[in-house]
Amino acid sequence: MLTQLYYREIPFPNRAEVVRWLQTIPLPEGGKRIPTASGLRIQGSGAELALLTWTGLNTTYLKVFQWSERPFPKQRKWLRELETAIQAQFPHRYPQLPEINLEAGSIFEQLEPFYPQTVKYFRRIPNGEFDLQRVYWWEKRWREEVQSPPKHPQPVLFKQPSPDPAESHWDLVIVGGALGAIYGAAMARLGYRVALVERLPFGRMNREWNISRRELRTLVEMGLLSAEQVESLILREYTDGFNKFFDGNSPIKAPVVHTPTVLNLAIDAEKLLHLCGEILRSCGGAIYDRSEFQRAYLTEQEVTLVLKDLREGQVFTLGSRLLVDAMGTASPIAQQLYRQRAFDSVCPTVGATIQGGFEPGVWDPQFGDILASHGDISRGRQLIWELFPGPGNDLTFYLFHYHQVHPENPGSLLELYEDFFTILPEYRRCDPEQLQWKKATFGYIPGRFHHGAPHSDPDSRFDRVLLIGDAAAMQSPLSFTGFGSLIRNCPRLCDLSHTALRHNLLTAPDLAQIRAYQGNSAVTWLFSRGMMVPTGKVLPPARINATLNSFFGILASESPEVVDDFIKDRAGWIPFNRMAIKAALQNPRLLLWIWNAVGAKGFADWLPTYFSYTGLALLSFLLRGWVPGLLRRLQPWLEAHYPRLWLRCLHWSYILTYGVGQPRIELQLPTAGPPPSAQ
Repeated sequence: MLTQLYYREIPFPNRAEVVRWLQTIPLPEGGKRIPTASGLRIQGSGAELALLTWTGLNTTYLKVFQWSERPFPKQRKWLRELETAIQAQFPHRYPQLPEINLEAGSIFEQLEPFYPQTVKYFRRIPNGEFDLQRVYWWEKRWREEVQSPPKHPQPVLFKQPSPDPAESHWDLVIVGGALGAIYGAAMARLGYRVALVERLPFGRMNREWNISRRELRTLVEMGLLSAEQVESLILREYTDGFNKFFDGNSPIKAPVVHTPTVLNLAIDAEKLLHLCGEILRSCGGAIYDRSEFQRAYLTEQEVTLVLKDLREGQVFTLGSRLLVDAMGTASPIAQQLYRQRAFDSVCPTVGATIQGGFEPGVWDPQFGDILASHGDISRGRQLIWELFPGPGNDLTFYLFHYHQVHPENPGSLLELYEDFFTILPEYRRCDPEQLQWKKATFGYIPGRFHHGAPHSDPDSRFDRVLLIGDAAAMQSPLSFTGFGSLIRNCPRLCDLSHTALRHNLLTAPDLAQIRAYQGNSAVTWLFSRGMMVPTGKVLPPARINATLNSFFGILASESPEVVDDFIKDRAGWIPFNRMAIKAALQNPRLLLWIWNAVGAKGFADWLPTYFSYTGLALLSFLLRGWVPGLLRRLQPWLEAHYPRLWLRCLHWSYILTYGVGQPRIELQLPTAGPPPSAQ
């Protein structure tokens, strides 16, 4: 008789050392020690235990089996003592960022003692030294924001004129040249003078972009690009995408969920950015790349930005009616606006584009992995893969995990990269030495939970400042990339911004009407929290895979349309509740698992979000079919006489559609046009 008694991850990659330690532990009463290559056998009078270890995901796992019908005396107590001993001998050690000095050696020399695999393969990546410096800078900046935000100087200074006058004046200055370039081009087409500030060379990307045709068509429907231009951006369209989570140790099994129209287009991101840059410049705008934001002086009349040219080391200033923050997780403005607590969660994400080197048959480029895991919790993280085919033989891999933001454990890109290069052969059969590395892809993808906590509402002093993209961090547990979210919301964002700028409605309450909010996305944050291992807590290794299999098992039974809508943040109230109830009925333990992850306070915080979404869904059902059209007919009179009221009505019109995941394209950009009438 073989019965599993215990399953535990031991957060230590050296299995041999774990085995040596296991062979010295105290035994149950009457037990005899028999060392084995993989652990230990314990024999007694009519009782026997087997302790089995194995490695995977750059860590060690242990199972204890009862190999007899009869247990040892006080066997349960001994298992509790084993758990305590493991925690004492192999505690979770959260990674720390090593201090480096590039004047004393290259980034490769400085990091090799700590991250040998990462350095080894970054040496083979084109521009790898620059990219590894960028990884280090990104993690260092993120850690500083999470661990000691009050020590940083305030980037936005209120009611203080700039000591130096602005050298040029703009309607919008957008800081952040990736997602900001798309929004900037759209606003430039509406007739506004737009300046774009980017820290990197313009068009350089740390991530690849994938999207669906349905979402990409938004750029054509709103008039930003032609159908021919959009088609020219598509590098690869694959046939199907798979979602599958490891269930070898999970009590819940689930089939593969097929999502053929989710993220199935690989986009030439750099070409898209350059197209947007050409539009912006042709409409009178300017791009200041290799320039870093320093601070902003905010007065009632305008914002003055102080910037540093990283090539020349010179400081210069720009004046703007509106400052748009598109800096993402590195944004000091977002930290200040949300009172030093900009984000509640984050997905540290690393990966690479690989040109070749895989054996034939390892992967068919007609297919992608949307969400996949190949093992259980590793060192306090459930690692999840994505795989997207690109042009030719290119395959882009991502490895990420959902992570609770915590000062002791902010989340490490370098630690994750070390795992990526170590466990890639476990995920997709390959010899990393033979792979042709093309590009590193990495970043922090943030989330913010709007659940009534004090930091959920932005600082009301921030007139003339607007957050977009990852800086705004509208929480979504599945389609978390800022690119798809920005494209879906671009018509709404531009229409509301156009209205605010045209009537000079740039106070914080006015700009609050522009910030995106989706009730159907916000309500899923409870699911997102269930995919995180809280800092300082040990979960059963298979817990998160079991949670994911519970939800995706329900999705597999739904129609392709429901699955598509759910992953693209379009799921309605009825499908959401139907699937939640089915999941709870099929696996009642799921509620307990989520309760253990979020606690009573987490549920209490979530309930107002759920009730708010329920009310919004009801209003949308009753009003969506006729209120937006009625408001558009009233627009000429209402906007002319009561512009602030019109902005709020327009906001509510979009809430009834976009707010429940049902966008409507109501904005058409002119091919050319005069400057806005109201300056």
